[in-house]
Amino acid sequence: MHQFEHGLMWFRRDLRIEDNAALHQALHQCRNLSCVFVFDTDILSALPSSDRRVAFIDDCITVLDHKLRQAGTQLIVRYGTAQQIIPELAQSLNIDAVFAVRDYEPQAHARDTDVADSLKHDGREFFLLKDQVIFEINEILNGQGKPYQVFTAYKNAWLKALRPSHIAAVANEPLLSKLAPVPTGFTTRPSLEDMGFTHPVQPIPVKAGSDGAQALFADFLPRMNTYHERRDFPAIKGPSYLSVHLRFGTISLRELVRAAYTAMQSGSTGAATWLSELIWRDFYFMVLHHFPYVTDHAFRAEYDAIVWESGIEADKNFEAWCNGQTGYPIVDAAMRQLNQTGYMHNRLRMIVASFLTKDLGIDWRRGEQYFSRQLNDFDLAANNGGWQWAASTGCDAQPYFRIFNPIAQSQKFDARGAFIRRYVPEIAGLPDKDIHAPWLAHDTVLAAAQIKLGDRYPMPIVDHRSVRKVTLARYGILKG
Repeated sequence: MHQFEHGLMWFRRDLRIEDNAALHQALHQCRNLSCVFVFDTDILSALPSSDRRVAFIDDCITVLDHKLRQAGTQLIVRYGTAQQIIPELAQSLNIDAVFAVRDYEPQAHARDTDVADSLKHDGREFFLLKDQVIFEINEILNGQGKPYQVFTAYKNAWLKALRPSHIAAVANEPLLSKLAPVPTGFTTRPSLEDMGFTHPVQPIPVKAGSDGAQALFADFLPRMNTYHERRDFPAIKGPSYLSVHLRFGTISLRELVRAAYTAMQSGSTGAATWLSELIWRDFYFMVLHHFPYVTDHAFRAEYDAIVWESGIEADKNFEAWCNGQTGYPIVDAAMRQLNQTGYMHNRLRMIVASFLTKDLGIDWRRGEQYFSRQLNDFDLAANNGGWQWAASTGCDAQPYFRIFNPIAQSQKFDARGAFIRRYVPEIAGLPDKDIHAPWLAHDTVLAAAQIKLGDRYPMPIVDHRSVRKVTLARYGILKG
């Protein structure tokens, strides 16, 4: 293993010291190591000034910086384009090699190629390490040496390939003495205000940084064995709520998989179900890497022939969907949760995505883009994969004729209407059996609850039963 005098660790989607594979490699190969995080204007320029994710990242790097200071250094924080900042910083600090975690998004791949070319031109090396997945790129392929397109087959191959070494923790703490002091002049950190952002009125409601991630994980572990029983009910504490921490790498995926796999081996159905969710994450990263066109097109090319609804009526329905004003309480509650908190329960993601694409007939890309702006845990691979699954256009997607009934989904997964009442308080007075479809309630029931549909809460903007036929016809073009 080649040794370098001066190295630079470029933190990105891995905002932690603990069990960080790229940092581990950098510490092993460098006698002195500096650390940097770049607030990349190529990413930030498209975001609103109140974006709560930027504030969350800022809080996460504060935690990271604190831990680096305890180790005798600090985090260099810069604002600008990574293509310019990383090569310039490498030159200023006389860096021999730069280390980072590999990113699989097309834009990130292009960025890293540019940075690698600039560094190589200056005689420096650039290393990208696997950290945010267990298996990447070509590590899990089918018998023909091609990427899987069906999740179950991928999952079986993933589990068969898994070895203890794939999920073993890397210990960085003993090597932190190699971290180099930051020279004078490199310690100034841009504030949110310097970058044109504000502290959000409603910040992400989870504690930032690796400490926040560990606290959530510790809370989830006792609940992991019942995950399969509780995960689909938005009104109860079922999920791990770790998705935003996985997104920004404030917790190691290896740590989560170790816990889930060990419990599964002991017979835990809940752990097996949760592990399957983590494997879906790897699957979508693999799909994005091998089929980058999915960012703009249907994975199944023939589905690009679908004619989606457009025009004034479609725009009006899309706005109603975005604002939680469709007249379907479970859909509206889910969208309001997203708008207010930046979080949406996974079962609800499926319900609202099906409603937009199958009930309203609106292009899945519009929903995907809205989620990309609102979700705290927005991840291109998973968001794209989830939307294409719901729209039946994607890899291993549900059949197009399988259309979620929003009323049935509501009755099954929020039977008492607890979740609905929290986010759609204007209909909270309805009895449990009527809250899922207020327009079907008897006039006396509505009057008793002081509800006049079309006043404070809308009538349904579409009739599910009627539009189902339209949807089947829309997708029927594919049978020709």
